[in-house]
Amino acid sequence: MEEAKIPSYDELETRSADERAASLAILLPKLIRRARATVPALQNLLPDESDTIRSAVDLARLPVLRKSEMVRKQSEDPPFGGFSAIDPSDADYIFQSPGPIYEAGSFARDWWRLGRFLFASGIGRGDIVQNCFSYHLTPGGTMFENAARAVGATVIPAGTGNTEVQARVASDTGATAYAGTPDYLKIILEKADELNLKLPRMRKAVVSGGALFPSLRREYEDRGIECRQCYATAELGNIAYETVAGEPMVVDEGAVVEIVTPGTGNPVEPGAIGEVVVTVLNEDNPIVRLATGDLSSFVPGQSPCGRTNARISGWKGRADQTAKVKGMFVRPEQVAEIVGRHPEVRSARVVVIRENEMDSMVVKLESESTNPQPYDQTVREILKLSGKIEICSPGSLPRDGKVIDDRRDYRN
Repeated sequence: MEEAKIPSYDELETRSADERAASLAILLPKLIRRARATVPALQNLLPDESDTIRSAVDLARLPVLRKSEMVRKQSEDPPFGGFSAIDPSDADYIFQSPGPIYEAGSFARDWWRLGRFLFASGIGRGDIVQNCFSYHLTPGGTMFENAARAVGATVIPAGTGNTEVQARVASDTGATAYAGTPDYLKIILEKADELNLKLPRMRKAVVSGGALFPSLRREYEDRGIECRQCYATAELGNIAYETVAGEPMVVDEGAVVEIVTPGTGNPVEPGAIGEVVVTVLNEDNPIVRLATGDLSSFVPGQSPCGRTNARISGWKGRADQTAKVKGMFVRPEQVAEIVGRHPEVRSARVVVIRENEMDSMVVKLESESTNPQPYDQTVREILKLSGKIEICSPGSLPRDGKVIDDRRDYRN
């Protein structure tokens, strides 16, 4: 096995395929036995044949768990619905993600495994990370703070909003790295320009929660900021991450990724796009075959950085109509709830576009009313986002079954 071309986070990253398979053959049976013993909701879902599940190919014999099932179970048996090995009173954190889905969290070092991503992005001791992921109920802020601490970096718990303060903090503290959604850094940089603030040390950015468009990455590069992205979720932690900007993402060592035909648990042909299904090798809180609803594909070959795990092509859209806007999921059932709150509204459609390298949302409503104000308030309450309200005449929206129209071009 060739020596890694750059320093690796640990020895797991440069294993041979045979070494990784041998390790998985030991870890997977233990994980499934642990899940059956400690996660009540999985006891009936997972067959008692853990010793025969020794690879990703074997995992395909097990049922797929969907977030909609977690939401249903949690509504019946709050907060975790039997999907956590951690008792609510023993959890260090309890988070709420859109759905709503409740998740447990831990103070343990690099519990969400994002330290591996920060390390690959060159962040470590001596760095000051301005963490602009949300700390409000959702776990993003805590996840990236946990990762920064794991690699020895200093953290500014900035959270979201108040852009002028964000720009001044970045300037005053000499922040060297940004963590947050891809387009919020642009807003901070432009505010700093407006205020004539200098950010000479800001040279690294680690982003997630939305697509990093090539044009936006180039804009950061022109400012001397190297921006890399990871693919992570609240429930699963780090799934895959860039180690070289613009290259396919390397699968995290603590995750087993499958690409399946959407709506099934059946693997697609090599290289084909399908739904991402993930098993997390965390005995503290086992998760087996959770369907993300995201589309991706495996990419052949090995990363030029020397890490040897499988690679995926990154986020290629949603298996359903769900879209991620400014780091928040917008779901068809939420659009239905908007319609349900207003009897005069016959139909609705959310259109997502890009304007000035930022996500923008138009909510089209078929209504006889001409006053957008009550609709604006409903949209903010349900979607947790603001958007332009466009009132359309009854019958004018297409009857094609589409309620979320994502028009963003992911190629540019």
